Amino acid sequence: MSIVVLIVGVAIALLLLASIPRAPDPRLRGAAALGAALVLVTSIALSSIRYVSPEEVGIVAKNALGPSLKEGRIIATAGEMGIQADVLAPGWHFWYWPVIYDVRTVPLVEVKADEIGILEARDGLPLPEGQVFAEPWDDAATRDMLDARHFLTTGKGQKGAQATVLTAGKYRINTELFKVANVKVTEILPGEVGVLKANFGTPPTLFVVGVAHEHAPGRAEPSEPDASDRRLRLARPGEMGVRADVLQPGKYPVNTNAFKVVEVWTTQMIAHYTQDSAANPTSTGAGMQEEREIVVRTSDGFTFPVDVRIEYHVKPENAPIVVARLGDDEGERFRNQLNSAVRATFRNAAEGVKALDYVQQRSQQEQLAVRQLAQDMAPFGVTVTAVRIGNVGDEKTLGALLKTQTDREIAKQEQITFQEQQRAAEQKKELTRVTQEAEEEKRLATAAYAVKIADEEKRRRIIDAGAEAEAITIRAKAQSDAYRLIADQIGKGNAALVELLKIVGERNIQITPRVMITGAAQPGGETTALIGTMLDTMISREEEKPAPR
Repeated sequence: MSIVVLIVGVAIALLLLASIPRAPDPRLRGAAALGAALVLVTSIALSSIRYVSPEEVGIVAKNALGPSLKEGRIIATAGEMGIQADVLAPGWHFWYWPVIYDVRTVPLVEVKADEIGILEARDGLPLPEGQVFAEPWDDAATRDMLDARHFLTTGKGQKGAQATVLTAGKYRINTELFKVANVKVTEILPGEVGVLKANFGTPPTLFVVGVAHEHAPGRAEPSEPDASDRRLRLARPGEMGVRADVLQPGKYPVNTNAFKVVEVWTTQMIAHYTQDSAANPTSTGAGMQEEREIVVRTSDGFTFPVDVRIEYHVKPENAPIVVARLGDDEGERFRNQLNSAVRATFRNAAEGVKALDYVQQRSQQEQLAVRQLAQDMAPFGVTVTAVRIGNVGDEKTLGALLKTQTDREIAKQEQITFQEQQRAAEQKKELTRVTQEAEEEKRLATAAYAVKIADEEKRRRIIDAGAEAEAITIRAKAQSDAYRLIADQIGKGNAALVELLKIVGERNIQITPRVMITGAAQPGGETTALIGTMLDTMISREEEKPAPR
């Protein structure tokens, strides 16, 4: 636009100047000359004005009136001709004439949420030998880094790929110096940690053996290892290699060009070695891995497969060791190392036992295996927590041996059953004897009690009889005495008659004689007849009584 303004102004000025010779009036000629000068000055002044909107940045290129840039430089910082380090901020800018300067506007560099901007500088100091990334800038100095003049002068910025990244936001930077590529932020999921492998920096200085650890304070660190030293070396910040510090679950602005992020699972993992697995190892998802079954050979010459489940995990602090030694926790190197340790452990353990003992001592084999595997995998940062043995052998490999053992167990169980039955019979016999003895003792006790009862009954009867006899004697004596007194008063015959009449009244005896034979010659005949009548009545009553049943 500025060049158009200048061309139009020059064209108008030339037209005004061309009209001067044809003007008849000197005053008109003077006015035309003055107008041409004003138009030319105005057009030149207007052509130097540049406007930059708030969402843009102005890039200035100087075409004349300055020295040339030094060889290898593309950004001018001291008035040289070429792309200028300083950019134009939003607003109006003057004195950028189109012939001397080219000014173009570009949009602000925008880094969206969940993105980072990866920088590459097209100018600056050369990178140190052996390095492919520039030294990172502190977070507080990132703004100064984006100032092209500061970057190329005081900041001593290095040319090439930058380790520093741009986080979410809008940036007013010189896009002729910095090339920006937007990529997604690095996200570490729950159950994982991120291990950084730096592609720049000095050689690593942290030596570890087996497990990750820092050297104790005050203790001298190991000397630089020679070619035969196989100790693991991890990197601290600013050093090249696998970093000792890991990224916990979350989102991080990691320059994925300067760092390789290896995600390592820290949850419980399981490796299955089964007969049903495919010939090649496969992964069935996070936390599960299928491998071929393990084939072992025992000391008595039996060869058979064993189904095994290995439970393991990687502690977060040991994840860098896994990456440094095995690459990652899901690759071929990791599987090969684990498979080698597992198969060697089970094969070695089987060599010292017989097949039948191996089958029967499953828990003991599990304990031996977990201790050995924990020891073998510790130098690789892997913690083995459990070993589970499933099926041991099959019909083809151990069928005959297991059948022999089964038959032996059946025979043993039958013998045990027979012995139990024999003991049960003996116990039943003993119980019968004890029961019979108890019954006999019960009967003896009953008889003894019966004898005692009979003795007591006998004694009671004797006592009752004695008491009855004594009572009868007393009654008889009393009656005898009473009769004697009556007889003395009224005579023996009358006394007898009185007693008979008592009996007649008490027993309701009929006293009317059925036969009356008497005579004066026989004294007491009435009495005799009465007695006969009484006897006859008593006999009749006895006959009327029912016979006892």
